[in-house]
Amino acid sequence: MRPKAPVILALAGLALVVALAFAERGGAVAAAAALGGFAGFALYHASFGFTAAWRRLVRERRGAGLRAQMLLVALTCLVSYPLLAWGGLIGVEARGFILPMGVASAFGAFVFGAGMQVGGGCASGTLFTAGGGSVRMLLVLAFFVAGSFLATAHWEFWTRPEPEAAGAWGLLKAAATARLNDNRGISLIAELGGFGALAAIFGFCALVALGSAMLERRAHGGLEPARRTGSALSGPWSLAIGAVALAVVGIGALLALGQPWGVTSAFALWGAKLWLLAGGSVEGWAYWSGWRAGQLEASLFADGVSVMNLGIVAGAMAAAALAGKWAPSLRLSGRDVATAIIGGLMMGYGARLAYGCNIGAYLGGLVSGSLHGFWWLVWGFAGSGLGVALRARLAIDPPLAPRAQPA
Repeated sequence: MRPKAPVILALAGLALVVALAFAERGGAVAAAAALGGFAGFALYHASFGFTAAWRRLVRERRGAGLRAQMLLVALTCLVSYPLLAWGGLIGVEARGFILPMGVASAFGAFVFGAGMQVGGGCASGTLFTAGGGSVRMLLVLAFFVAGSFLATAHWEFWTRPEPEAAGAWGLLKAAATARLNDNRGISLIAELGGFGALAAIFGFCALVALGSAMLERRAHGGLEPARRTGSALSGPWSLAIGAVALAVVGIGALLALGQPWGVTSAFALWGAKLWLLAGGSVEGWAYWSGWRAGQLEASLFADGVSVMNLGIVAGAMAAAALAGKWAPSLRLSGRDVATAIIGGLMMGYGARLAYGCNIGAYLGGLVSGSLHGFWWLVWGFAGSGLGVALRARLAIDPPLAPRAQPA
């Protein structure tokens, strides 16, 4: 395919998604679709991901990626916290993700963290690398969707333990899980007020950034030089520019959809719609009752998260083509296929239990002022550490050069 053809195809696809979203839900959801296109463009050019950043911190003691994440969080919170605290005074109706912290969500975050290292990308990373031309990541995405849908089939198991009716097994199950619907979320904004919550999140971001810099200096004697930004259209972009761009995406999602940026809830919806299309049924499934039943009946283009995801794929495809790097290849080893399947299933299943992924639960939780965002970070990072160890056992990563060995 000639270099200009993928760009035209990507832009046409994005335009179609925007148009269909507008037809279904109007300007706000259409704007979310366009915002997804910008997100994919920025994610690709900045190579902004959570998986590689955490892996580099663990393996190499390099913290630039983590510091970029803290910049993203701080910039988004600078706008999201005032909007969530006082937006109603100016007519902005927005709500945060204030979610419970239980053992089940910790388990889900841990499984997701391990899966993203095995699979080779987080949720947003899977979307933008798939859009960028990676056939393997398309396979990861397919099993990510399958894992998300599978978790919805088990939703009642995780949300309604009944120890008194199930004997010792029920007690064990109750101890090992947490009710996902018991409304135990804690909001920093509600507890500390808008300004107090801002001070707390800024302090957290500063401590994490400073700690990662100290760790890197101790291991290497200095910080790794920052990647320079090249062309706005063909890239590359620095991590800092990527953080600024994605903060715009996060704030834009809050304004357009009235909630933080999310990714993986759409994967469960995609899986369910495919299941129904194949003749399956979700009748009686706890997850697909109530308001979610309406999602199944509505068009996919009426779902803001879905159209943002589709926009990410199109935006990343355009970015890769403009960079001259869009070149899909079907050359996959057995290890490539196996890790794509296993990693995708782990991420999909874990994300549902944990209320989302690195975007919806970790970033979305932090920019909402929910303590669940910190909870997800702890368990997701722990799972990521296990995933890094699994990658080493599978010889996925090349050996570190002697100078890059942790001190």
